[in-house]
Amino acid sequence: MKNKAKSKDIYVADISFDAGEEDLRKLFSVCGTVKSVQLLKDKRSGLFSGRAFVRMANETEAKNAVNTLDGALLINRCIRASLARDKPPLQTAEARPEPPQRNKTRRRR
Repeated sequence: MKNKAKSKDIYVADISFDAGEEDLRKLFSVCGTVKSVQLLKDKRSGLFSGRAFVRMANETEAKNAVNTLDGALLINRCIRASLARDKPPLQTAEARPEPPQRNKTRRRR
């Protein structure tokens, strides 16, 4: 089942490292009301990774923004924009498949 909040979310990649939250907000506001901008950071370094999520006011505005702004130039790079997908659920120990059984017999050389 699709999460309704996700249909308003846009995944943006290939963002210039010189761009900030306000730059994305201004760019995407051309296509409608921007509810939030979340810049993604590298887990190890803590620095901006050149990716972000932008949440629009509704699904129509989000689709319009993707169609209009995918490939748009922001500062010095062409961004890639697509509707965000649901994150796959984490597998628990019970849900993981069993590793294949190894043959216990020894080979002769």
